[in-house]
Parts: sequence; C-alpha cells; structure tokens
Amino acid sequence: MPDGGPTTHGKQHPPTAPARTAPGAVPPPPGPAAAPPRATPALRRTGFLVTLVLGGLTATPPLAMDMYLPALPAVTDSYGASAATIQLTLTACLAGMALGQLVVGPMSDKWGRRRPLLTGLVLYVLATALCVVAPNAALLVTFRLIQGLAGAAGIVIARAVVRDLYDGLAMARFFSTLMLISGAAPIVAPLIGGQLLRFTDWRGVFAVLTLIGLGLLVLVHRVLPETLAPEDRHSGGFRATLATMRGLLADRPFTGYLLAAGFASAALFAYISASPFVVQEIYGASPQTFSLLFGLNSVGLVGAGQLNGKVLVGRVSLDKVLATGLALMTAAALALLLMTLGVFGEVGLVPVAAGLFVLVSALGLVTPNTTTLALMRTRNAAGSASALLGTSSFLVGAVASPLVGVAGEHTAVPMAVLQLTCALLAAACWALFARPGRAPAGAPHTGGADS
Repeated sequence: MPDGGPTTHGKQHPPTAPARTAPGAVPPPPGPAAAPPRATPALRRTGFLVTLVLGGLTATPPLAMDMYLPALPAVTDSYGASAATIQLTLTACLAGMALGQLVVGPMSDKWGRRRPLLTGLVLYVLATALCVVAPNAALLVTFRLIQGLAGAAGIVIARAVVRDLYDGLAMARFFSTLMLISGAAPIVAPLIGGQLLRFTDWRGVFAVLTLIGLGLLVLVHRVLPETLAPEDRHSGGFRATLATMRGLLADRPFTGYLLAAGFASAALFAYISASPFVVQEIYGASPQTFSLLFGLNSVGLVGAGQLNGKVLVGRVSLDKVLATGLALMTAAALALLLMTLGVFGEVGLVPVAAGLFVLVSALGLVTPNTTTLALMRTRNAAGSASALLGTSSFLVGAVASPLVGVAGEHTAVPMAVLQLTCALLAAACWALFARPGRAPAGAPHTGGADS
C-alpha cells in the first residue's frame, strides 16, 4: 500500500478515503490521494501536541495499572484479603477497558471522536477519585471496573484517530512513535508508584492518578480537534454496529491479526499481574527494585518499538517483523518455564528478569504491527475495528490475570505456563489466518519491502 498521503513541509497528510464499502468490508486498494480532511489544518498547527495527547491516551492502561503495581502487596495487607482477591482489581480494570471499547468505538464512528472521548475522560477522573476512598476490597474492585470502562474511550479513540489520519507504512511508523510516548508510562509509572509509597500509602497513588487524568482531560479539550468528518460518520443503530463487526470478523486476516494481538497482550498481562509477587515475594526484592526492573523492561519495549518504526518499517515486510517478534516471545516464555520448573537448577532473580526482558521487548515488534495490519483492512469503520482490537487484548488479559495465582503465591510456574501458552496461540493464529499467502485474492498489500 502507499506510504500515506502527500506531504507539505515534511508533514504527513492522510490520503482521501476511497468510495464507501459495506461496513467492515475490506476495501479495494486506494486510488490517488486528493485533498486532506478538514481536521488537517488544525493538526498542522498543533501536530506535536496532538501526538503527545494521543500518546497520553494510549498510556491510560499502564498509568491505571503500573503505578499501582508496587502497592499490590500493601493493598492486600490493608484489606486483609488474599492476593487472588486483590488481583481482581486488575482484572476488573482490564475487563472494563475491554467492554468499554465495544461501546465507545462504534459511538465514535457515529458521533465523531471528540464527544465520546471527553465524556469518557470525565468519568475516568471521577472513578479514579473514588478509588482513593474505597472502604473495602469489593468497592475498590467496583470502582476499578468503572475506571476501566471510562478509560476505554482514550484507548480506542486514539487508535481510530490515527487511522483517520494515516495509512500504510506511515500508520505503522506513527504507531511506533506512539509506543515511544506511551511506553514512557510503564517506565515512569511504577517508579513513581514505588517512590510514592515512601511518603504515602496506596490511596495516595490513586490520588496522583486522578490528577494525571484531570490534566489529560484538559489537554484533550484544548488541543485535539475532530478528525472524523460528518459525511464519514455512520448513522445506523445497534444492528448496524453488529453488522459492521460481523463484517470485520468475517475478514480472515483481520481476525488473525486480532487474535494474535489479543494472545500476545495476554502474555504481557500475565507478567503485569504476577510480577509484583514473583519479584517481591518469591525473590525477595523491594518495591523500589521491582519498579526499576519493571522500568527496564519498559525500556526494552520502547526500544524495540523504535527499531520497528525507524529502521525496519519500509525495509522489511510488516508480517516478517511480526513473525520475528512472535518467535522471540515464544522462545523467552519457554526459557522462563524451564527456569521456574528447575530444569537448570536453582536460579536467581537475574536470569528470570532477563527472560522477562526479552519477552516484554518482543512486544515492541508485535503490537504496532498487528494493530497496523488489522486497521489496514478497514477504512470506514476505524472505531469499530479499534474496539475489536482493544477488546480482544483486554478481555483475554482480564481472563489471564487471575490465572497466574491459581497455584498459590510462592511459585512462578503458572505465570510462565500462561505466557508460553499465549505466545504459542498468538503465533498459531497469525500463521493460520493472517500469514501472507492466506489472504483472499484482491486484499490490499500490507507489508513493506522485503529484505
């Protein structure tokens, strides 16, 4: 596919959308680009700020979860609850983000991007503030569910905005740029969380999250313009939304990329849910050490994403890079399982941390490319497509998170088993449904130049 639309003064302009196809259907290859959409002049004036805002919106999940991770053992002690119960606060947030995207994505196709986004951010700030005063674990789980439902708006609409503005390899590069911004959140968030615990308790962590959400709300209101023109919006109701999603899921490669993204994300969420207990309880590390290791893994994720966007995109096909990332994930998960089973004898924290580093870093090659390749399958239903992508990732992650605690709090084996299973399933879904050569005839080309 072409590398985006025409440029002016080095700025990327999106191509004009081709003639409408049925909702969710795979469009024919685009024709010559024409005038950019109405939102483009505003974006030219504030392009850097818009990029930062989109990065902030995609950082909503790590901000909502990772800053809170070092405090998980403290929350367990505070409520006198089990680790499995407190892990439900992660599950509830993930489930909310999954289900919320199914609602907000189609809404943004119907009413535009700004209104659903601003409404969701207001609710997100209120729910996060309620977490500060939650008197028991049950209410904390409830407030986290609402927080996830509202926070879904930022995740799904950020992807839809990128699809409104970019196409082809330009979209892959932009998603890699977003990883640089949103990837800073997992680096900074646990570090801030660990340091905050020196001066306050876990409730103070949620207070800071409330302030961050409020700041993001103000920035979105002031900076982010509408990117979906009225003539491109859908007027259908619930049945039309279902028809759109059925059309998307009927596209075999789209479904393959969606499932690969979902299972790869589940491996990450298994790490997010289990790592505080694995690193701190099993290997005896402090919350500060855990935060540093978590941040190091995030550096690997960001670095791999930048390698993808700055070096590989345009030189190697997106599917080849994706396959490499999936292979690295699988190898790292297998090594972790062998280590936790004692095949190599008793191992310390360093080898386990190295395996986790490779696994998390590999997602920098998987996430932007599955997202790009899936969204390139649709033009006139970006919100719904983004919703399905996000839902698959967060819903599978919500199921995976509590599974890492099924064997108790004193072994890392469940985490490793789950990560290997998810990596294998991700690779299988890509190979069976989306691998080049299996796409239907006439499908748009989705890769860069082969190496």
